[in-house]
Amino acid sequence: MLKTETPSQEHAGLDQYPVAVLVETLIADQLNAVAAVRAAAGVIAAVVEAAVPRIAAGGRLIYVGAGTSGRLGVLDCVELHPTFSWPHERALSLLAGGKGAMFQAVEGAEDDSKQGFLDLAALLPRANDVVMLLAASGSTPYVLGALDAARTAGALTVGIANNVDAPVATRAEFGITLDTGQEVISGSTRLKAGTSQKIVLNTISSAIMVRLHKVHGNLMVDMKATNAKLLRRAVALTMHATGADAASAHFVLEQCDYHVKAAIVVLLRQVPVARARALLDQTEGSVRAALLLQ
Repeated sequence: MLKTETPSQEHAGLDQYPVAVLVETLIADQLNAVAAVRAAAGVIAAVVEAAVPRIAAGGRLIYVGAGTSGRLGVLDCVELHPTFSWPHERALSLLAGGKGAMFQAVEGAEDDSKQGFLDLAALLPRANDVVMLLAASGSTPYVLGALDAARTAGALTVGIANNVDAPVATRAEFGITLDTGQEVISGSTRLKAGTSQKIVLNTISSAIMVRLHKVHGNLMVDMKATNAKLLRRAVALTMHATGADAASAHFVLEQCDYHVKAAIVVLLRQVPVARARALLDQTEGSVRAALLLQ
């Protein structure tokens, strides 16, 4: 039996715990997710190093999974655009059972390896694409089928599993094993196994975006204000990065179509918007380099 499926003996009387103890037990077990990710930090760093040049060369981030793992992939995928202005067409996700499986389980979809292969192949994967394949068990047929298609196309494959020596990890170019062990509620990998996967996806995608100059210092500067909340955030980020007052930050952002990067360069270099944009283009979007470029 897989470790993630093996009943835990530590909390065999879970259903009899007082509510306060029950809540504390469920929270405390999540700390094991953090420990599992930390143990895999070396290979996670290697994934980022391998992925960055591919993505910089025009590659796409592609997420594949079923059930909880698949939904976590969708979540990371869709948040890249509002957070980093990452193009929608360069962040794609495949969920066993299709889009409807995001909200309701599609029975048997995860067992179809052929469909996994076909779904990934339909995206026309290329060598610069980075395909992240998630499966708590590490042996989900749909995910393994997609893995085969990605490898056939020469894409970079990253297998993420919660069991040691899982096929999705051993057959991918990079295997990330998150050994979270037995779940408090036996077999429910939406708990710490899912938490560990979420941490890994956050870490990989965020690190890639940092390396692609989507972050200045530790500020999220490559977002665009498309609603009132994001407008307030853009003004605050611009003020923090430049020392400008709110009125000045808002005025310059308006001239820059609310692009924080450009506003920072305009304010700190005291140049027109067109020049700020040209400087960013010359430095591949690096605010730090644009501020130094003569």
